[in-house]
Amino acid sequence: MQTKLTLSVTPSVVSRAKRYAKQQGISVSQMVEVYLSSVTQSVDPGQDHPPVLRSLLGSLKKADPKDYRTHLVKKYL
Repeated sequence: MQTKLTLSVTPSVVSRAKRYAKQQGISVSQMVEVYLSSVTQSVDPGQDHPPVLRSLLGSLKKADPKDYRTHLVKKYL
């Protein structure tokens, strides 16, 4: 059984997501489901992190949140 989920996303992000999903041969819904599943997996202390989280570990050790916010504003607005 599946449940509907309504998201508010800017049109440019939706457009890019649709293009990416088409290139990958999947639907945007499948893409979102895989992402949400990967970031919400419970991790036992003795187990490794899911791949999506592993790729982010340590990436912001010396980062300034203001710089990152500025980057996101420039990139998506």
